[in-house]
Amino acid sequence: MKLVIGNRRYSSWSLRGWLACRQSGLAFDTEVVPLFGPDWDDVRRSHPVLAPSAGKVPVLWDDGAVVWDSLAILDYLADKVGRDRFWPRDPAAAGLARSIVAEMHAGFSALRGAFSFNLGRDGKPLPISDAVEADIRRILTLWAEARARFGDGGPFLFGTFGAADIAYAPIALRFESYGVPLPGFAQSYLTALADHPWIAAWRAEAAAETWRIPQYEKPESND
Repeated sequence: MKLVIGNRRYSSWSLRGWLACRQSGLAFDTEVVPLFGPDWDDVRRSHPVLAPSAGKVPVLWDDGAVVWDSLAILDYLADKVGRDRFWPRDPAAAGLARSIVAEMHAGFSALRGAFSFNLGRDGKPLPISDAVEADIRRILTLWAEARARFGDGGPFLFGTFGAADIAYAPIALRFESYGVPLPGFAQSYLTALADHPWIAAWRAEAAAETWRIPQYEKPESND
């Protein structure tokens, strides 16, 4: 298999796809396509690994199959290796996990728009609008429910690392990058994610990248 991703520093969806591949336990190669460079319009139209997704990342190539969208990649891999590797076995826990993953995938646009994913930020806070505050409250409510009801088996949302953590890891890293104040249980969850070896490996690779996307480096672009 080969996973095509964007810049690790900026591409939250790529991180989700990459974590899904790691969680699958299957061997895969990674190809990085730098996003939004001076020739980006040509790259997204003509690069063969991006053609099926119309220039969006991540894209998973697996022999004759090609899958894009991070949630589709997760589901495809779960079908290959068994859904228990990604989702809780308990039906009530699985129902909640699927619901909060779907909500993340389709929602929280105010937060994502205001706090663009950038692993190079130093945690300096930015003003939080009412819409972003509402997104944060909702996310923390979902995390609290998962941890309180199903988190006894470990430090992650449903105890052990799984699909819900893959979905929310980039959100948690946004909270860190933008200095969002968190209650104790959420800070503990963020610490567990930051300490996970896969997250640490992704961040190390992101720090080694040399290219930058100017619009994502200017704090005022996130106001």
